[in-house]
Amino acid sequence: MTEYAKGLEGVIANESALSNVEGVEGRLSYLGYHIDDLIENCCYEEIIYLLHRGKLPTQDELDAFEKEIRADRPLPQGVIDFLKAAPKDGNPMDVLRTAVSMLGLYDKRVAIGDPDLVKDEDIGMSIVAKVPIIVAAYHRFRQGLELPPIREDLNEAAHFLYLMSGGEIPTDRAIRTLDVALTLHADHGMNASTFSARVTIATLSDMYSAITSAIGTLKGPLHGGANEGVIHMLQEIGELDKVDEYIEGKLSRKEKVMGIGHRVYKVLDPRAPHLRKFAVQLTEELGESKWIKMSERIAEIMYERKGLNANVDFYSATVYYSLGIPTDLFTPIFAIARTSGWTAQVLEQLRDSRLYRPMTLYTGPSELIPVPPISKR
Repeated sequence: MTEYAKGLEGVIANESALSNVEGVEGRLSYLGYHIDDLIENCCYEEIIYLLHRGKLPTQDELDAFEKEIRADRPLPQGVIDFLKAAPKDGNPMDVLRTAVSMLGLYDKRVAIGDPDLVKDEDIGMSIVAKVPIIVAAYHRFRQGLELPPIREDLNEAAHFLYLMSGGEIPTDRAIRTLDVALTLHADHGMNASTFSARVTIATLSDMYSAITSAIGTLKGPLHGGANEGVIHMLQEIGELDKVDEYIEGKLSRKEKVMGIGHRVYKVLDPRAPHLRKFAVQLTEELGESKWIKMSERIAEIMYERKGLNANVDFYSATVYYSLGIPTDLFTPIFAIARTSGWTAQVLEQLRDSRLYRPMTLYTGPSELIPVPPISKR
């Protein structure tokens, strides 16, 4: 074997009905529903239901589902104790990864090597419900503050913002903005973290191990960490009139501009316009349009000079920043959304699983080398 696909690019490793990423056309759909229609007509909870149950819910089904997932929000005391004891300057993705792994210690439903799809579906929903609580709890605890009481009368977006603020009910615009962001990030084909989750569960490990693998993968700046890089870049530039010089410098040094271009989409990322719209609305409402104006200028230069479009991370950075979310929580929020897709992908893998075992192209010595005794080395 002399030819191979580096990074498995272009290799089809499995089948999935969950999300269709059409890179050439710039189109994204979940189970056949275009992302534009889903954003217009559905909330994030309906997306979770769609990914896990294979259809959009009726109102009665949605009401029952929301009641079920909200009742599963409380964390085990042992996980709470860990979050309080974790280093205050720790990487929130490290804390999230460890906390999700810990959840498995307290769940007696976990069965290794003997998948039970009914139980695994329940476990998946429990993880989806608890991940936002973990992120918000660590944020509060690291500031020396308590977490407000868990509530069951708020949707996922509203409840997370309520916890983050210490008990304030967010505005309708803030809730809708985060709801849209969660929907847009819920699933995205065979991305690196989804692949990690499916590889892990294919060994017949367990749901918690698979999601822990995915979180560790998402942490990287070439995957989920890209939106943190965007806001750091904007802060480094500082002002609108410094954008051109900064980007020209990046281009001359052949350095990557975070949030620009996409591994799959050859045209505009279909998720980007939605978050751009909300970024504009939020910054106008706050009276601080500098960041979105800087972002727009960067996108304009990169398209003119390199023919590259801004991706979803580019605008999600401004959205989260405008919502008052600390920069180091941008990637954990990505994880909150993607947990709904990861858990659905794990269940799909279990229904028709085959152990992943790709080959490697060996590049070491072609002839065997005799091993000399240690005295002659």
